[in-house]
Amino acid sequence: MIDDHDETHFEGEPSSLQQQTELPYLTENLPGIGGRWKERPEDFVVEEIPAYEPVDSGEHLFLWIEKRDVAGADLISHVGRTLRCPLGDIGVAGVKDRRAVTRQYLSVPVKYADLIEKLGTESIQVLKSARHNNKLRTGHLRGNRFSILIRDIDSAEALAPALAIADRVRKCGFPNYYGQQRFGHNGETLKLGLDLLSGQKRSRDIPEPQRRFLRRMSLSAVQSDLFNHALAERLNDRLLNTVMVGDVMEVVASGGKFVAADIHTEQPRYDLGETAVTGPMFGPKMREPEGVPLQREQQLLERSGLLPEHFAKFLNLMTGTRRPYVVRPGELIVSPDAEGLRFSFSLPSGSYATVLLGEFMKSVNLPPVPTDCPS
Repeated sequence: MIDDHDETHFEGEPSSLQQQTELPYLTENLPGIGGRWKERPEDFVVEEIPAYEPVDSGEHLFLWIEKRDVAGADLISHVGRTLRCPLGDIGVAGVKDRRAVTRQYLSVPVKYADLIEKLGTESIQVLKSARHNNKLRTGHLRGNRFSILIRDIDSAEALAPALAIADRVRKCGFPNYYGQQRFGHNGETLKLGLDLLSGQKRSRDIPEPQRRFLRRMSLSAVQSDLFNHALAERLNDRLLNTVMVGDVMEVVASGGKFVAADIHTEQPRYDLGETAVTGPMFGPKMREPEGVPLQREQQLLERSGLLPEHFAKFLNLMTGTRRPYVVRPGELIVSPDAEGLRFSFSLPSGSYATVLLGEFMKSVNLPPVPTDCPS
């Protein structure tokens, strides 16, 4: 636990790298299709891919819930209010978009089973329920499955360029950026995190009802911003799909980490999708790369004005970890629709559908970015 008196003021202040509004695309040399999305909740359908299914026994009740145009926080509040269940007893693996039709598991103690039928509304439905041994917790999901409609385009004209982009993404994956929503409106969440790290603000300056949540989110936003910059530099330098000696690699199937030593062995494994190159989520316990990759990450920190001491004073919130630079969507399908083009795919937990769709829509024209991925 960190008290305000521990939040010291440093001589070297973080001078934000000014998180970019638009980050470089992998497919920048392929024309985008433009368009609009989320005009209706049905345009954005997302369904959790559970880490496990309930076993139909135990002291918790898993509820498979569909909601339409309902914020994640509002869903949890509705369940707590209707069942008279403390919010802390409600388990959820991940928070889903509001402007969407979403399906996900949520857990409550089994003692509320007789009240479940009262949860249904015009916008919320309990599709099924089953008992399980443990409470559902954040991160207890493999990923999400999406079906997204892009409107306001000529599907006949847009299909060919969309298929070309899809083919590139299938071969190479796409940059695993954090989406803009991670940084708050106009970057306010990111700014708060930088202010906390520098000592310009203290925890006591955050209103009590939101203090714990905002402090965690804002500090995470700083880590996410630095990761985005490290990823953008790797892409701009044509190194996104290249394994370098010293890279911290992740085994896709298990999540295990190791440092790349033999490029002749590791590059083919990467190309087959067995492993991923990881980037920094800075913190005292983050596993560091070696050689040139380490130098690149150290130079990024130097430009930001951040020091290891900044992260260490929030050790309980910024331990540090690694995140794959590239994610490969599953079952990516582009198909014509009467209203535009529909995109179906799955993503692992923590990756952003908005980032993948950005590769297709490209609403803002950026300078071409060379790619090391085969055309």
